[in-house]
Amino acid sequence: MSGIKDAKKKRARRRRKRQIQRILLIIAMILILIGFLFLIRAAVHAVVNKFTGPTVTTSADKTAASPKSKKTTAKKSSKKKKSSKKNTKKKKSSEKKSSEKDSVELKTVTLSKKGKNNTDKLSLTISSTGDCTLGTDESFNYSTSLNAYYESHGADYFFQHVRSIFKKDDLSIVNMEGTLTDETAREAKTFAFKAPSEYASILSGSSIEAANLANNHSHDYGDQSYTDTIQALDNAGILNFGYDKTVITEVKGIKIGLVGIYELKDHLGREEQLKQNIAKVKADGAQITIVIFHWGNEKEEVPDSNQTTLAHLAIDEGADLVCGHHPHVLQGIEEYKGKNIVYSLGNFCFGGNQYPSDMDTMIFQQTFTVDQDGVKANNVTNIIPCSISSDSDYNNYQPTPAEGDEATRILSKIQERTAMITGDATSSSDSSDSSEEDNEDSSEDSYDDSSYDEGSDSYDDSYYDDSYDDSYDDSYSDYDEDDSYDYSYDEEE
Repeated sequence: MSGIKDAKKKRARRRRKRQIQRILLIIAMILILIGFLFLIRAAVHAVVNKFTGPTVTTSADKTAASPKSKKTTAKKSSKKKKSSKKNTKKKKSSEKKSSEKDSVELKTVTLSKKGKNNTDKLSLTISSTGDCTLGTDESFNYSTSLNAYYESHGADYFFQHVRSIFKKDDLSIVNMEGTLTDETAREAKTFAFKAPSEYASILSGSSIEAANLANNHSHDYGDQSYTDTIQALDNAGILNFGYDKTVITEVKGIKIGLVGIYELKDHLGREEQLKQNIAKVKADGAQITIVIFHWGNEKEEVPDSNQTTLAHLAIDEGADLVCGHHPHVLQGIEEYKGKNIVYSLGNFCFGGNQYPSDMDTMIFQQTFTVDQDGVKANNVTNIIPCSISSDSDYNNYQPTPAEGDEATRILSKIQERTAMITGDATSSSDSSDSSEEDNEDSSEDSYDDSSYDEGSDSYDDSYYDDSYDDSYDDSYSDYDEDDSYDYSYDEEE
């Protein structure tokens, strides 16, 4: 019996040995096959490298392959290989490194009249909107204020219906009418607006890149509030400009100059400041110049003579686009020497009143085409009719594109008011031509921003113009006493 058992064990050991041998053979064959494939791949790669040169991504390739990128700048760099018979061996040994250096991603194009390679046209779209009052007055009902909405909903709430529009353009500009400060020393004026500095994220989080500060609410809490607002915007990455502060920003390799002029007090006395600021951005290399005005009379549907005179002067001096605000209603659009003048954009994200009588507004877009010879004449405009609120009954501080009949109505309004512009003065205006309510509020408080010296930080608020938004005062005239209306909001006036 023991002999049989031993024989069985021997046969089992032989079977296991054969199985192991087969497994090892299979593994060896697999390894040989893998090695063979690697050899073939290496041979093919060597042949390809021998007959093909390095690939260079051009600016056209970049434009076609990548999405819009705002505020991107980069230097072009490419190195050409030097070839000679004497250094052939050196060239072969460094072929890989040279190939990597020559494959360069060109992010921007610097336009040059002398550049032979910069012949392609570039297009960029700029959006402009009206008054953004991202705060409240201390006398307002806080529970219904913009600040209360911020605390309840956060920064992303306000521009959620228009954010996609600003993300698609190349530069978005607003009028920042109010202060971002913790300062408590309020100016003696009818309305003064402020909010904490973190409210700047309302703009930065919605792809807003630039804000004009040349308006009658940029110093509502004195010099410190103006400085604080600049700091808050700077920290949020938002360009800010106005008065004698001009800005040059580069988008897609195109230099854009931004100028902000406060007209309300001195009117045509701002001509020299306008000329100097436009000349300054031109000297700094601006290829597109945009001038933003804070001007005109509140609730007026037609620009006055000061607006038309200054607007025409701006274009005569080299501006490519002029936009304005302060009337708090839409005004028409004039084409002058082939350039657009948008006299009033109305309100936009407006914390100044929860029940304004007019909630119509717009986003004005212009797509500029630029080549080595400058801005082309065939620029495209786009008017996006909007409401300052997503609720038609009250202002919930959410600018919203209009649709259907509402969009048609707002566009018709703009067309009607455009037709009312004759080119020259439609109404005369001087230092006393503001609305009656403006005169009541501004007799003691209007300011001369020419006295503001950015270098010395000296500022005379005795000239501060408080001629602001009579929509506060007469927005409630639309309601009769017999109507069911909550007059608790009257304390906001």
